[in-house]
Order: sequence, then C-alpha cells, then structure tokens
Amino acid sequence: MNIKQWLQVEYLPLPLIALMALTRFHHFGDVLHLPDASLAVFFLAGFYRKKFFFVFLLAMAALIDYIAIKNGVSDWCVSPAYVFLIPTYAVMWSAGRYCSTFKALKISELATSMSLIMLATTAAFIISNISFYLFSGRFDDLSLLEYLARVALYYPSYLSAALIYAGAGLAVIKIIYALPALTRRHKAG
Repeated sequence: MNIKQWLQVEYLPLPLIALMALTRFHHFGDVLHLPDASLAVFFLAGFYRKKFFFVFLLAMAALIDYIAIKNGVSDWCVSPAYVFLIPTYAVMWSAGRYCSTFKALKISELATSMSLIMLATTAAFIISNISFYLFSGRFDDLSLLEYLARVALYYPSYLSAALIYAGAGLAVIKIIYALPALTRRHKAG
C-alpha cells in the first residue's frame, strides 16, 4: 500500500484524531498549549468523505470536553447552545468534502480551497457565537450588537488557527496526490 492509499483509505483518521485530542483542551492556546485544531480537523475529515467519521469526531469532541471539565477546565461554554457545534462543524466538514474534489496541485485550486476554508470558518464562527448568544442564557443584559463587538475580538485567532492547521493539512494532502505524477515526470525526464 502506498502512502496515498494509506492516507486515503484506512489511516487518515489517526492523525486527525490525534490532532484534536492533543489540542482541544485549550481552545485558544497559550505558551504551553497549541490552539484548538477542531475546526481544521473537521475540514480535513471532509476529505475522508465518511459520515460515520463525522459522527465519531462529534462524539470525540464531546468526550474530550467532558474529560477537560472533569479535570478543572471551566464549563462556562457548555450550555443549551452546545448542540449548535453540530452545524458549526458540519460547515467545516462540508467545505472539506467539497475541496476533496480538487486533486491537482494547482494554484487556482489551492486558492479556492483556502478561500473556502476562510468562508467556512467565518460561517462556523457566526453559527457558534450567535447560537451561544441566543441560547446560552448568559447574556440577558447584553444587546446583540454589544455581544458581537466583544466576540469579534476572538475572530482573528479563530480564523488564523483554522487556516494554519487546515492549510498545512491541505498542503500535505495535495503533495500526496501530486507525488505519483511528479514521480512519473521525474522518471520520464
């Protein structure tokens, strides 16, 4: 089995599962911890194209959150709005699924994929934050505009973490897809 088949068929989930397990405990990261890679993991899981894997990652995210809370991480973000992480992550997974159709190592396809990552991440940010405002019960004394002004400060780190992780993963996938053609060209030349 070559590396492309290895990543495509059987073992692609392992690096994604490990990445989420290693980073999800600290959403924004700090000096000792990497930022949460969950958005990028769901994007890259879209390349795997298995709905079961999407459901598995949702369950894994919930389990990691449960373990983190049991070990002292604040449960402030867990509220009735928590269920809206499903459409938040579904946006990322769907964008990855769409980008999986781009097989070539072309600048135009990479630009389209990065644009879709940005768009999907922005949609994910809006879904998760608006639902948290509306359904968490924590902002009764705050107008929607005041809330949006406060959470907008988190958007750059939210977007940059997703772009860095997903961009790196996308680059690895594109290189793996391009390796057979590059090898054939090298042998022919």
